[in-house]
Amino acid sequence: MIKVILKKGREESLRRFHPWVFSGAVAQIIGEPAEGDIVAVYASDGSFLATGHYQIGSIAVRVLSFDSDVLSPDFWETMLSRALRERVALGLHREGSDTSCYRLVHGEGDNLPGLIIDWYDGVCVMQAHSAGMFRARLQIAEALKAVYGDSLKAVYDKSSGTAPFKAGLDLVDGYIYRRSGFNDDDQIVSEYGHRFIVNWTEGQKTGFFLDQRENRRLVERYAAGRNVLNLFCYTGGFSIYALAGGAVHVDSVDSSRKAMELVGRNVALNGFSASQHTGVCGDAMDFLKMVPADRYDMMIVDPPAFAKHRGALHNALRAYQRLNAAAISRVAPGGLVFTYSCSQVVDKETFALTVFSAAAQTGRSVRILDRLNQPADHPVNIYHPEGEYLKGLLLYVE
Repeated sequence: MIKVILKKGREESLRRFHPWVFSGAVAQIIGEPAEGDIVAVYASDGSFLATGHYQIGSIAVRVLSFDSDVLSPDFWETMLSRALRERVALGLHREGSDTSCYRLVHGEGDNLPGLIIDWYDGVCVMQAHSAGMFRARLQIAEALKAVYGDSLKAVYDKSSGTAPFKAGLDLVDGYIYRRSGFNDDDQIVSEYGHRFIVNWTEGQKTGFFLDQRENRRLVERYAAGRNVLNLFCYTGGFSIYALAGGAVHVDSVDSSRKAMELVGRNVALNGFSASQHTGVCGDAMDFLKMVPADRYDMMIVDPPAFAKHRGALHNALRAYQRLNAAAISRVAPGGLVFTYSCSQVVDKETFALTVFSAAAQTGRSVRILDRLNQPADHPVNIYHPEGEYLKGLLLYVE
């Protein structure tokens, strides 16, 4: 196996089980690895540290194991079985459940850096964020078949937008496995009894934002009797929960016409009338600027990641501040604002400070009722705090 030798003193993070080796920590590579190859990592004194996927970039190795078992024939099946057992323990995968979708693998949180797998009522949608995981996709699909057995209908690879286009990768999305007779037309899943159409072939990410499941439920709890504005609504998850919670009316806004079409279909699918909901295809910030004060007494502000790397952090924080100031200034007295950031480079303290600055700009009295985050099927490896990417605040505005 190709060896990656670290500089003296640069092994401490691995000894604390952090799953990344940065390129600046590498002293020598013995061999000529291709991107995605499995390599062994050693300290400067020759002691073994870990094995993982080699890649070109600031992260040189993504650690798969702190042992040498990565090349064992049952490695993928063992890791995926472990992930599934945890979801079973969470009550997310069981017979008769009112929830038929969840995240099976959350990258570093499940000790599989660079891999995302979401379960949609028998269909696994996979995204590789590294060349190594992309190259292992067929093995991963075979392991999924072994782990799920007859309940697995299909495995869809959606890595074209996430895996690095290097090492001659053929990044074309498509089914790796399809059970005979499987039809992906209008795939419908349930979440706490609410039904949603999921389009993993054309939708964002894997087709549905599973990470907001518990936060959607919180919206349902507070929605009774309120007029609700759902900004950056995508396919209407928060909108459906608000209607189910007794909202008087919900307006959903998103710039994607395809997403807005799915919102309307999801509203009808859950038995709500067109008079209870209005869909608006347009820019969320432009819409918010035109909103008369006091029209809405609940707002959900869930934008896409404004900062995908540290170089974009400054501009992202300014965008979050403008957006939250606009929402806080226009929500009705006694209103609630659910506001989120899914930018990994924006930590929860920085986000809270940005929202504080936005509130101060409006001059209104604002209180934090709750601090919101990602659900248990998006676990954070305690040795990899960077995995805590979703953060939010529930605000009460007087």
